[in-house]
Amino acid sequence: MNLPPARPLPLRRRARASAPDAEGARAPLTPESWVEAATAVLVDQGIDHVRVDVLAGQLGVTRGSFYWHFRDREDLLRRVLQAWSEQTTEQLTRRLATARTLPQEQLRDVISLPFRGRAAAKAARIELALRAWARRDELARQAVDAADAARIGYHREIFAALGFAEADAEHRAFLLYGYEVAESLLHRQGTAAQRQARAAYVERLMVQGLPPAA
Repeated sequence: MNLPPARPLPLRRRARASAPDAEGARAPLTPESWVEAATAVLVDQGIDHVRVDVLAGQLGVTRGSFYWHFRDREDLLRRVLQAWSEQTTEQLTRRLATARTLPQEQLRDVISLPFRGRAAAKAARIELALRAWARRDELARQAVDAADAARIGYHREIFAALGFAEADAEHRAFLLYGYEVAESLLHRQGTAAQRQARAAYVERLMVQGLPPAA
């Protein structure tokens, strides 16, 4: 008895059989992947090491992959600064402003920023690297200056809502921001209890009225 010839495997099944290989393929890099890698190199090694060849090697891709997303290194550096500004200034101040309604609570949230665990420590490392970069680069300096001004402006709004006059609110906003920066960069100064005590003292100090100038 003659058997019928074997039928070829349907194309659909063939494609399905090869699906695991396709699933195992690496996902394409996004612009955000390059920005995150550049930021990490900036923190660990400094701005001079943020180069296309270094990043491509770390990400395991060719240099050509970079130019799908960026015109040149300068374009990448602008995106690094833009991402930092959006995440640590614009988005953060929006979250703080909408999380609480009472200005006293908003003030307490601002003072607590340097104490927010690993996220605060990571933000402080990035901030330190960016400020070092800004000392020698105009583009970075402009980004840092703009971020500082926006953050101080948000602090000023809090003090204005607490009832302080414009000049007083401006001075208190600058002093409070200076405390936050110092607390973030000098986080090893004192025990956890001492740092919390400093924060409580700063909060009391910031809401106290001053006697009239002589």
